[in-house]
Amino acid sequence: MNAPQQHPPAVRTTCPYCGVGCGVLAKPDGMGGAAIEGDPQHPANFGRLCSKGSALSETLGLSTRLLHPMQRHGDTLARVTWDAALDQVASGFKQIIERDGPDAVAFYLSGQLLTEDYYVANKLMKGFIGSANVDTNSRLCMASSVAGHRRAFGGDVVPGCYADLDEADLIVLTGSNAAWCHPILFQRIVANRRARGARIVVIDPRRTATCEDADLFLPIAPGMDTVLFSGLLTHLVDSSAIDADFVAGNTSGFAETLARAREIAPALDAIAERTELPAQHIAAFYKWFAETEKTVTCYSQGVNQSAQGTDKVNAIINCHLATGRIGRPGMGPFSLTGQPNAMGGREVGGLANQLAAHMGFLPDDIDRVGRFWNATAMAKQEGLKAVPLFDAIARGKVKALWVMGTNPAVSLPRAGAVREALRKLELFVLSEVVASNDTVACGPHVLLPATAWGEKDGTVTNSERRISRQRRFLPAPSEARPDWWMVTEVARRMGFAQAFPYRSAADIFREHAALSGFENDGARAFDISDLATLSDEAFDALDPVQWPRSRARLFDDGHFVTPDRKGRFVPPEPAALADKVCDAFPLRLNTGRVRDQWHTMTRTGLSPRLGGHCREPFVIVHPRDADAAGLIDAGYARVTTAHGACVLKVAVSDQQRPGSLFAPIHWSDATAAHARIGELVTDATDPWSGQPESKATPAAIAPVTYRFHGLVLADTPPAFEAGELFTRIALKGGSGALFATDASPETWPAQARKWIGADAGLAEYADLAGSSYRAARLDHDRLTGCVAIGPEPADTFWDLLTTLMAADGLTAADRRALLSGARDDATADLGPLVCACFAVRRATIGDFLAGNATGTVEAIGRALKAGTNCGSCLPELKRIVAHVAAAETV
Repeated sequence: MNAPQQHPPAVRTTCPYCGVGCGVLAKPDGMGGAAIEGDPQHPANFGRLCSKGSALSETLGLSTRLLHPMQRHGDTLARVTWDAALDQVASGFKQIIERDGPDAVAFYLSGQLLTEDYYVANKLMKGFIGSANVDTNSRLCMASSVAGHRRAFGGDVVPGCYADLDEADLIVLTGSNAAWCHPILFQRIVANRRARGARIVVIDPRRTATCEDADLFLPIAPGMDTVLFSGLLTHLVDSSAIDADFVAGNTSGFAETLARAREIAPALDAIAERTELPAQHIAAFYKWFAETEKTVTCYSQGVNQSAQGTDKVNAIINCHLATGRIGRPGMGPFSLTGQPNAMGGREVGGLANQLAAHMGFLPDDIDRVGRFWNATAMAKQEGLKAVPLFDAIARGKVKALWVMGTNPAVSLPRAGAVREALRKLELFVLSEVVASNDTVACGPHVLLPATAWGEKDGTVTNSERRISRQRRFLPAPSEARPDWWMVTEVARRMGFAQAFPYRSAADIFREHAALSGFENDGARAFDISDLATLSDEAFDALDPVQWPRSRARLFDDGHFVTPDRKGRFVPPEPAALADKVCDAFPLRLNTGRVRDQWHTMTRTGLSPRLGGHCREPFVIVHPRDADAAGLIDAGYARVTTAHGACVLKVAVSDQQRPGSLFAPIHWSDATAAHARIGELVTDATDPWSGQPESKATPAAIAPVTYRFHGLVLADTPPAFEAGELFTRIALKGGSGALFATDASPETWPAQARKWIGADAGLAEYADLAGSSYRAARLDHDRLTGCVAIGPEPADTFWDLLTTLMAADGLTAADRRALLSGARDDATADLGPLVCACFAVRRATIGDFLAGNATGTVEAIGRALKAGTNCGSCLPELKRIVAHVAAAETV
């Protein structure tokens, strides 16, 4: 008998998306893939995963991977050996440093890196090259929280833990669409509301999915957060709701901060006028906050991504310091981190204004880190933050750059200018997972293949200060290597071999842990030095561990990490947006994320399931603004700012704030035409954090029309002509695209043949006079490619054609439907994906509710499973149920 096939055991690792830090069980299938489940033992998620985490198995293929070191020769990249590539990087950096000094070189890192990658890169740049020009894309999402924490607490510390969300009686979510961006935590909040009656307040300029479970929604005017929270501080004082003893004994700066708050928010009617909120709703929020001891205030990108983001953070913290609601169960300010290892990067000094182990550029800290590292060229001052860094590249001041694991040609403000800057570099090094993206297109001189999520080994730290192991469960393909290994090899070639002896991630972690306790008498909250002696085996087996190791919450004893051990009240500046609207740009552009995509889609864009929720890049417009601009729902519009323009599909919705637009950040030139939102965003930054204002760029909008619309499904990604609008969408075993064009119908047959082939098996339906065309390529009974073009939007055929494309064979009815467009119930358009976890579409839910007069969200879950996994679709399910109920009562 043949022995049963043995599969490798499940590996406990960590999700590579947001800062919740969910535990994952990965079960390799022995063929390069893996089954993915939530880890029920991980304290961040207890087995639950969001839609993105649940679809991780669809992103593990090698079709888009960079697998070999590449070197530029003229306009082309050619494969080279690792030795050749690393020698060029090391010699290039050395030559530029010798000629122009250490500040002529820089690193730009990513919250997707592991802590060990971050540590080695910072050590090389800040300790041995002698510059602090090492920054990270965390500058774009969490830097204002970092600056606010350091000003108030003396260190970059989140005081609370996730358990506080279970125990709070009031949870304030400000600038956070947690239902979509942190869904596992949001479902804990909703569970608390359901079980304990906790109230939820949502503060956001637009009505997001998070608002569906709110007891109070405050649609605040953009940029007016400090007005609202300054008013809250004065209300707490005037209603005797502050903890006077705590303020007197454990804080400083209260009198000055209160005086500033009274200037900013002198009275309720003035607060209402500036925030554009109803006075009675503000009063209700203030009353709830004053009367509810167990209050947690969660804040994220809507607060951070602002030219006054740090002041907003401190205005929130001021209210918690005034009431003494910090460091105790069920209360405190809580920063929801955006990336999986933004926190770990901050622990090792990943930002240009930090040193490792939560130290800064004070003389004692510089000396301490330099002695620990035996540094030969310790940086003495802060480096360039992200936006000024790329400005310095454009001016020729920075001549060499190493980008690791991020896509700045898409994600940075004024992305077009960033592209131009990258092309000016004397030496541009890029370590990447994918062979092609917008930054790769900017012409790196050296392209280094990095290991991807399933191949990486090391640690990450989540939003509640919990360190988790990210474990390798797939072998590194071909010549891919860890980022820490690349940096170590370059350091050795630059002459620093003795300081970079690392053979494994465990070696680096032990040194990182030892530094955290070096000459640390409690002045720094971050101390994991008891982990510095872990053996390799103990590191491999390390369970999720929270710091400080002695307790779950910080500042519970009223002692902070400032020199006098007191928390600092910080007076914010008067609220004002960086740029004013004008006749040319009368609207405000707000940017952010959607539920099922992540950053620039290099990972999530590979998943057919995740592509079903929001198929095309879009802009949400209030009906009033749509009417004024002549826009129609599902049409197209050009969004323009002083920095660039995009063409996006229009979604008209009264959930959007009048006078503002919302567009997601995810699409790039690799996935769509004219949809790179970073191109439009202002480069105005916060003076303390250096974080860009990504939520309020002055903008204009105008309609764009196309004569024809189409879709193409093919084995390989189709190429489009200049001027055509397209969006690429992942398909199982192929590539799909929706497009709009003004090309003459006479050109369509030839174009179809380029896309899907002109060999035997091509069938066509052509009514070119009537502007209707379809073509299909059949391999025996299987559909292997198809094209549909006509005057109507083609997305209504998407489900029909993708269903047929995935079928093992076509029936006679399928063949008729393929060219005629006539659809029966089995191949009807099912509408957008609602539940990505279980692939439940809008039409399926509608059919269920039509047959169930008392249909509820719970009933949908029992019948279809929708909403029963991560819960991120629950707000949408509630809206669908309410819409159906309202229609039935009319």
